[in-house]
Amino acid sequence: MRARNPRRIVMLGTSFETRGGISSVVNAYRAAGLFARWPITYVQTHCDGSRFSKWSCAIGAFFSMLFLIARHPAAVLHVHAASRASFWRKAVLMSLARLAGWPIVFHLHGGGFAKFHRECRPWQRRIVRNFLDNAACIITVSERWQAWMRQVTSNPRVTSIPNPVELPKSVPMKRPGALVAFVGRIEGAKGIFDLIEAVNEVRDTLPAVRLECAGDGDIEGALRHVAVRGIRANVHFPGWLSQRRRDELLRRATVFVLPSHAEGLPMSLLEAMAAGCPVISTSVGGIPDVVSRCIASSSITASPNASPPPRATPSGADSLPSTPSSVSTRFTQASASAAGPRAARNLRASSRRSSNEPPRRPHAGTPSRRRERREHAPEPPDGVRARR
Repeated sequence: MRARNPRRIVMLGTSFETRGGISSVVNAYRAAGLFARWPITYVQTHCDGSRFSKWSCAIGAFFSMLFLIARHPAAVLHVHAASRASFWRKAVLMSLARLAGWPIVFHLHGGGFAKFHRECRPWQRRIVRNFLDNAACIITVSERWQAWMRQVTSNPRVTSIPNPVELPKSVPMKRPGALVAFVGRIEGAKGIFDLIEAVNEVRDTLPAVRLECAGDGDIEGALRHVAVRGIRANVHFPGWLSQRRRDELLRRATVFVLPSHAEGLPMSLLEAMAAGCPVISTSVGGIPDVVSRCIASSSITASPNASPPPRATPSGADSLPSTPSSVSTRFTQASASAAGPRAARNLRASSRRSSNEPPRRPHAGTPSRRRERREHAPEPPDGVRARR
C-alpha cells in the first residue's frame, strides 16, 4: 500500500567521508544546499575503515530505518546504490520501506551493475528486477544507462539525471608542460596499467612527461609495474587527495586521462572538465554523453575485450558538466513525484520555507517491455564495481 501525503524524504547512501563516487555526488548536492531546501533525512549505510566499522554502520542504518518508519509513517525513500554488496545492503532497507508503504526512488551509480545483474543467480536476478519493477522511479546518471535500464525492467518510470560538479570561478587559459593527471582508484579496472604503458611509450619522444595518479588502491602493484619499465621518475602516486589538492592538480594538469574499462558517469572526469582541463577517456558507460570529439577532449576504445556501451543518442554532449544548482531540482523531482501529485505538493510545501521554486515533474518513461526482451538486453561494458 502506497504511503499517503509524505512530508519527509529519507535518503540512503554511503558516509559523507567515504572515498568514492556516491559520496562525491551527495556532497555536491549537500554543498549546494539541497538538504537545507528539502525535508531530507540522510542515513549512512556504508563507511570506510575496518570490517567492524562497516558492519556497525550497516546495522546502525537498519535500526535508523526502523526508527524513521515509526516516526514518519508516510515518507519517500531515495536510495543511492551501486552493485553487489551495495545493492544487497540497500535491499534489506528497501524491504522495510516497502512494508511501510513508502514509495522508493532507486538512484543507480557505478559502472558494474550490468555485470552484476548478468552474474546473479536466477533467484537473485528475480529479486533485483522485483525492486526495479516496483520502484516509484529509477534514476540513472546518463542517457546510455537509462536506455539499458529500460530494456532490463518493465518499469516505465526511468529517468536520467547527470552527476553535478561545482564550476570554479576561473580556470587557467594556458596549460604548459607535460603533466598527465589521473584521479580514481588505483586498479586494473580503472585502466591504470594501460595508462602506465602509454607513458612508457611516449617517454622517448616526450622525456618531460609526468604522470600523477591520485587515489588509493593497489599502489604497490602499480609501483612494481612502473619499476619494471624503468619510468619511476616519470610517475608519481600522491595517494588520496583532499578536494583542495585535487583541484590544484587539475589546474596544473596539461591533460586528464581516465582509461576506465567501465563507468557510470565518473565525477573525476566531470571535475576535470569543469576545471577547463582537456580530457582523454575511454568510450564506456555514460562518458560519451558528456565527452565530445568536437571539443578539447577525446574518446577512445577501452579494449578489444570490452563490451560496447549501450546505444543512445547523447544530448548536450558539447556542454559543460551540470552544476549542483542546475540539477538539484531535477534531483528532487523524482522523490516528489514518486508518491503522487498530492504527496508531491506536500513535499514542495515543506521546501518553500527556504525556496520558492518547486521541482518540475519528470518526463514519463516508455511502455513496459516483455520479459524476453529484458532477458536479452544489450549491456554496458563490464567492469568497475563501485566502492559503496
